[in-house]
Amino acid sequence: MKLRAVGEPVEPQGPELSDDPGDLDRQDPEAEIAARAAAYRNWGRWGDDDVLGTLNFIDAAKRVAAAALVRDGVVVSLAQAFDTNGPQKGWRRRTNPVHTMTDTGVDAERGNQGFPHGIGGADDVIAMPLQCSTQWDGLGHIFDHGNAWNGRRAGDVVTSEGDLVTGIEHAASVVVSRGVLLDVGRHINPESGELDDGYAVTVADLEATIAAQGPSSVVGRGDIVLVRTGQYGRTRRDGWGDYAGGPAPGLSLTTAGWLHRTEIAAIATDTWGFEVRPNEFDAPAFQPLHQVVIPNMGLTIGEMWNLEELGAACAARGRWDFLLSAAPLPITGAVGSPINPVAVL
Repeated sequence: MKLRAVGEPVEPQGPELSDDPGDLDRQDPEAEIAARAAAYRNWGRWGDDDVLGTLNFIDAAKRVAAAALVRDGVVVSLAQAFDTNGPQKGWRRRTNPVHTMTDTGVDAERGNQGFPHGIGGADDVIAMPLQCSTQWDGLGHIFDHGNAWNGRRAGDVVTSEGDLVTGIEHAASVVVSRGVLLDVGRHINPESGELDDGYAVTVADLEATIAAQGPSSVVGRGDIVLVRTGQYGRTRRDGWGDYAGGPAPGLSLTTAGWLHRTEIAAIATDTWGFEVRPNEFDAPAFQPLHQVVIPNMGLTIGEMWNLEELGAACAARGRWDFLLSAAPLPITGAVGSPINPVAVL
């Protein structure tokens, strides 16, 4: 297969793409990825200067409608812990957070901080990769054949100075909208509430979950969709294991069309990598759905979210939508950001 050059436009080609994983050519990830990249590409949709991608689907009216979903005033944090007991194993220098105290109560008791009239304090610092726990992938995080979001050259976007174009700071005041939980783990395996590692979540699974959960889980333009597989809950019971980078349930590559036609603003899962692992090919492949949806579709992806308490709260109420606030830290030029997303029910 001829690889396209950096910045070379690609026209949609071939027949309508199947939502059935059984139709994937498991020997040819290059062709399967390229077909979906071409079919679902949003380059230019919001202008040549766009830095938000599908987050553009969130508008003021959407936020007003989302605010009306607050009935009980219950707030649920969707973040995992940020500490040294996290899942990371050092892959590509991803480590768990290192938290260090620079001033403590002991210092205050001993009066060695140098402050007057008995006042004392505590202070601390943290060092961590921006994608070591609950986080958003920014639009500068993944490239496709040297192309970044909106058809820009990857090297013109992200340099040693950071993401000069689509840095995560642009989304700092954007990611507030209607959240919808699709509890696929609970729907498919009601006894355990968990999907097996390696389970590929299909369009049929997503739509069946919506049908089972009812009208409050119907997905539409500008929504932020949360997909619960139950894997994170399993780690709380059995230990981290290979949660960071190992086998996992997740979205099939064949969900790319659904992600595009629903016009959702963003999507997040409770797994390390969002998509099913191992990936769905017998030939070498790595995170093919990322390659389609981030640089081509402009979709913001969240990973390692804690959806356990939210799943229980939604099931108890029989409603699956809520106000969701999930602002990234405005870290200039970052290609991802840690977050503490909150659902307000």
